[in-house]
Amino acid sequence: MQRKVDIFDSTLRDGAQAEGISFSVEDKLKIVKALDKLGVAYIEAGNPVSNPKDIEFFDRAKRLKLQNAKLVAFGSTRRRDIAVEQDKNILSLLSAETPV
Repeated sequence: MQRKVDIFDSTLRDGAQAEGISFSVEDKLKIVKALDKLGVAYIEAGNPVSNPKDIEFFDRAKRLKLQNAKLVAFGSTRRRDIAVEQDKNILSLLSAETPV
C-alpha cells in the first residue's frame, strides 16, 4: 500500500538565511510556482511584514493560483500582555491571508 507524504518546504525562509542568499520578489514567486508544480504541499514563505520585500511578496502571492501547495506565513505568537486584537505579530500573520 502506498502512503502519501506531504512535504513542508522552508526554502524561502530558512534557505534565505544562508550567507550570500537574497531572493528577489520575482525569485520567490518563481520558487513558489516551481514547488507547487512539483507537488509540494506546504511552502513556508517567511514573515509577512519583516521587510518591504516580504510585504510585496505576500501581497503578490495572494494572487497566485496554486494547484497543490498551501502558502504558510511564519511569525511570532501573541505577546502575553497584549490583547490578540492589538497584537502586531498576529495582525501581520492575518494580513498575509495564507491558508496556513
